[in-house]
Amino acid sequence: MIEIRWHGRGGQGAKTAALLLADVAFEAGLYVQGFPEYGPERMGAPITAYNRLDETPIRVHSNIYDPDIVVVVDETLIGAVDVTAGLKSGGKLVVNTGRPAAEVRAKFEGVSGDVSIYAVDAADISIRNLGRNLPNTPLLSVVARLTGVMDEKKFIGVMQKAYEEKFASKSEVISGNMTALREAWNGAVLIGCDDIVEHVTTA
Repeated sequence: MIEIRWHGRGGQGAKTAALLLADVAFEAGLYVQGFPEYGPERMGAPITAYNRLDETPIRVHSNIYDPDIVVVVDETLIGAVDVTAGLKSGGKLVVNTGRPAAEVRAKFEGVSGDVSIYAVDAADISIRNLGRNLPNTPLLSVVARLTGVMDEKKFIGVMQKAYEEKFASKSEVISGNMTALREAWNGAVLIGCDDIVEHVTTA
């Protein structure tokens, strides 16, 4: 089972990304869960969302306390919220940031060295392609790649269909989202312990 925890703020689409990832994984033939942690729903407030993906039926229905992957949708939450709590040894941390590698690594000094930290400037990708800071779409693409639920071609096809159903009369929205997804798929960088940045080349 792969367990994923999303940390964002109200209005940034963390819940939507978790639900879309569940749809993608379902299309890949997996058993899935995608759900938010319910609390005060207000714009800008910290929120948490979750995914479970498995090849066998999922029997557990609790929140996720020991995730394999953590996604930080808003980097201002780092320090304000313990975003890496319970992150498994060998896990993956995906951060929406445009900061230099050394600054990103410094923010996670206490994180185990065997945790892989991936940085992607999802805000920049979304602003350029959608005209708004909606980082959930690029981050969804990165997470889909890291989980290996499907290859890029199939993922893009599934998302194209989803956006066409949701935005049938807004071709520019569909086009912008698809461009953002493609750009983010190959846009994450892996930040090593020695602050060397490598472009991600494998799922």
